[in-house]
Amino acid sequence: MAGGAPVIGITTYGPEVLVPGGLSVLSLPRVYSDAVADAGGIPVLLGISAAPPEEMLARLDGLVIAGGGDLDPATYGGGEHESVYMVNADRDAFEMAMARGALAREDLPVLGICRGMQVLNIALGGDLELHIPDVYGDEVAHRLPPRNPTHHPVRVEPGSAFEHIYGRTEFDVCSWHHQCVRELGRDLVPVAWSADGVIEGVVYGPRPGVLGIQWHPEMQVRDDPLQRRLFEALVESARDG
Repeated sequence: MAGGAPVIGITTYGPEVLVPGGLSVLSLPRVYSDAVADAGGIPVLLGISAAPPEEMLARLDGLVIAGGGDLDPATYGGGEHESVYMVNADRDAFEMAMARGALAREDLPVLGICRGMQVLNIALGGDLELHIPDVYGDEVAHRLPPRNPTHHPVRVEPGSAFEHIYGRTEFDVCSWHHQCVRELGRDLVPVAWSADGVIEGVVYGPRPGVLGIQWHPEMQVRDDPLQRRLFEALVESARDG
C-alpha cells in the first residue's frame, strides 16, 4: 500500500451466462464491497480473467474469498450428493490459485467467508462434509429450506483472534451453508464452533492474519456493530502490512 486506504480484493461469483446474448458475467452481492468500504478499505472485485492470479495479488493489500455455491467435490476427493449446487469449475480453479498465492505471501491478510473458508481448507489439503445434516443432524439449522439464511450462536476459543476481534466468546451469526470442514487443512487451527460441533472459524497457524469463517458477517454489518469489527480488523491488518 503506497499511502491511502488499503486495497481489498474480493472474489466474485461466476463466470456464468446471465444476460441476453450469451455474455459471461461475474457478480457479487453489494454487501461485501459495502462492508469493506465502510471499514475504510477500497474494495476491488476479482474474477477469472486474462490477468494471472499472481499479478492480481501483487496489487492487493488484503483479500476476501467470498461465499457462494459449492465447490466441486472432485476438488477434494469427495463423492456425489443431491444437495450440491452451483458448481463452477472456473471459479473453483481461480479461487484455489488465489488462495494458494495469498498463503504464500507473508504480508497479505486473508478472510475466507463461508465457501471462502472451505476454499482455504481445501487449498491446504483438507476436505469437506458434503451435507451437514447427514453427519451432525438437525440440532442447529445452518440454513433454512430450500436455501435461505438463518441465525445461530457460535462460541469462540478464549484468547483466540476471534475473541480479540469481537471482544467476547459467544455471539449470534448469520448462517447460510450446508457443508463444513471435515478434515482440517495443514496448519489450520479451529477456534469457533456452533452448538452441534461444526467448525465455524479457523486461523492459519503460520500467519494469524489469515482467517476463515462459516458465517456471513457482510449480511449483518448494517444492523450489528459487532460484525463490523471483522472487516475493520481486516482493513487495519492490511494497512499495517
